[in-house]
Amino acid sequence: MNKPHDKVGVLLVNLGTPNSPKTGDVRRYLREFLMDKRVVDYPLIPRWMLVNLIIAPFRAPKSAKEYKKLWEDRGSPLKFYGEDVTQLLQDSLGSRYVVKLAMRYQQPSIKNVLKELQEEMVSSIICIPLFPQYASATSGSVIDKVMELTRNWQVIPEIKFVSQFPDHPLFIEAHAERARKLLDKQDYDHVVFSYHGVPVSQIKKASYGDYCQVGSCCNKYHKKNRYCYRAQCYQTSRVLADKLGIPEEKYTVSFQSRLGPVPWIKPYTDQVLEELANEGKKKVLALSPAFVADCLETTLEVGEEYKEDFLEAGGEVWDLVDSLNDHPTWIACLKDLVQQNDPTYSLPEEKSSLEQTSDELNGSINRQKL
Repeated sequence: MNKPHDKVGVLLVNLGTPNSPKTGDVRRYLREFLMDKRVVDYPLIPRWMLVNLIIAPFRAPKSAKEYKKLWEDRGSPLKFYGEDVTQLLQDSLGSRYVVKLAMRYQQPSIKNVLKELQEEMVSSIICIPLFPQYASATSGSVIDKVMELTRNWQVIPEIKFVSQFPDHPLFIEAHAERARKLLDKQDYDHVVFSYHGVPVSQIKKASYGDYCQVGSCCNKYHKKNRYCYRAQCYQTSRVLADKLGIPEEKYTVSFQSRLGPVPWIKPYTDQVLEELANEGKKKVLALSPAFVADCLETTLEVGEEYKEDFLEAGGEVWDLVDSLNDHPTWIACLKDLVQQNDPTYSLPEEKSSLEQTSDELNGSINRQKL
């Protein structure tokens, strides 16, 4: 067990981003991303041919144009918000912790960041893949990579993985605070919770026995489906809708960004928005609670492409709730996840973890204002 004076490493890992919006950099990113067997779960040779001869060459120029729209002076929002979150979390946790950011694909690499933690002589590592809902292609891939890279270390520190947090109170509250800013200004006819899609085959592979039917089995969240990505998405939506006072009949859970001819989990967001427009829904609010920072899938796909499709179908208003980015309550959520998984951390008896996290965060914000 760690001693109180030992350093604890905190490894935050997001998906990744090209080094620039240039076609060559985007192509390299796509190749690394899609060659991951947990992302495209084909045998090696068919996967290599599909990715390197078809998808990457033809998709890279189009994706590069999209990244140019997203790119800011500081670079990719997913990366620079990740850097901001890392520093804010470091400030909040204090010097006993060493907080680092890595990307599953491209830079900063998990390999290099783990080496930095090793050089800091941390006695343990708490790894938090920045994906609220567990999926093999996201959190599973990060966990797999960290274990692969550390298994040959002569001294392997204790490593804890936070594999999911779909209904963590502060994660839900952070999204709710973002959403209320729009809900207070507009009466929406409907709310859409749009999540990144995954192939049905991956859902089936993760099922306990024959429990998963990719249907009404996701209506309740319990031990048999707690690692089902689709069930977690529905759980996040239920808890968040309840927090915002949105009745069940006024929201829809849907999935976006499907790729290739194989079946992906439904309903598809692009079809849902058309159905809503056909039903006479004019004003829709969209949230993307599978993502914690602005990226192609949120800002451009949900925020722009779906808005254009909805307006063309007869809708009038399509608003996207901002991603969590560097929201203070999101930082508080991450801090609580770290403290929950640090066996040496203890709070004064009179305050709970969430209460102290909130108090410390508010104090930090007030000091910054002064």
